[in-house]
Amino acid sequence: EMPYLDYFDAIFFFGVREIDLTPEQRADLLSFVSEGKGFVAAHSASTAFFSWPEFGEMLGGRFDEHPWGISEANVIVEDRKFPAMLQFTPGARVRDELYQLKDFSRDKVRVLARLDPRGLDLTKPLVHRTDGDFPVAWAKTYGKGRVFYTSMGHREDVWTNKNYHDLLLGALAWACKNVDADITPNIEK
Repeated sequence: EMPYLDYFDAIFFFGVREIDLTPEQRADLLSFVSEGKGFVAAHSASTAFFSWPEFGEMLGGRFDEHPWGISEANVIVEDRKFPAMLQFTPGARVRDELYQLKDFSRDKVRVLARLDPRGLDLTKPLVHRTDGDFPVAWAKTYGKGRVFYTSMGHREDVWTNKNYHDLLLGALAWACKNVDADITPNIEK
């Protein structure tokens, strides 16, 4: 049991692959979020715990390669009102390790921003999505808790960028229930 979690309103997670958590710790993490706390995750978080399906359900999706490696792409912001998206301007570009995600469904998450597929080489061998839907940020609930994920955050210069700081601070403010936002799933892109 992790009673010390009671002292926190949210967890920020930047883990990778299989992290050694006991079954009890895994249950405590899911309970922490489902009972009303926050979970904010960045980049490699979607590569964590592939052997733990419930983690993927809580997060809202999984890593499915980075077919473009580190490159630049335009970002289409779908929800400019969400606290983590306020700093994105129309035509915003990111330079980062661009992820393709799987096991996410627009009827379960609110996609906040996605890569513009018109600027991506969709013929690359590791591109598996045929619908051109490549989210870079989403929000969802898990039980009574709030979950935010962004695929951005591979490069050091991303972490030192003020816009990225604002993204994470907005996400944490929302996850901690300091601000509200509409997170109705947006099925249409």
